Amino acid sequence: MKIIVTSLFVQDQDKALEFYSEKLGFVKKHDVPMGKFRWITLVSPDDHDGTELLLEPNEHPAAKEYQKKIVAEGIPATMFGVADIHQEYERLLENGVKFTMEPTKMGESTIAVFDDTCGNLIQIVQQ
Repeated sequence: MKIIVTSLFVQDQDKALEFYSEKLGFVKKHDVPMGKFRWITLVSPDDHDGTELLLEPNEHPAAKEYQKKIVAEGIPATMFGVADIHQEYERLLENGVKFTMEPTKMGESTIAVFDDTCGNLIQIVQQ
């Protein structure tokens, strides 16, 4: 068994698609109409057959509440791995990404956290 899709609640699918593709550099894999919403997935540009990130509408009240509460507590919704966190941090800053935590050494890893503008905090990590 392996993970093929992971979901991330977003407030606005179009805004999220723009942020995750244009600011972060992920590649759109699927964009399928599903009634009022769409099945939108993205993948790493380095792994087109890898795990897909599903931009899931937070339409359900439980999803909205979950999203609001974890952000209020400063908890990232998910984590992305990077090879060089300082280089990635600088690249994202240049792309207009707003960080809530600069690269910080935590044991064996270095992490940083940014706001995805779609209701989430996202952590990047270099291990």
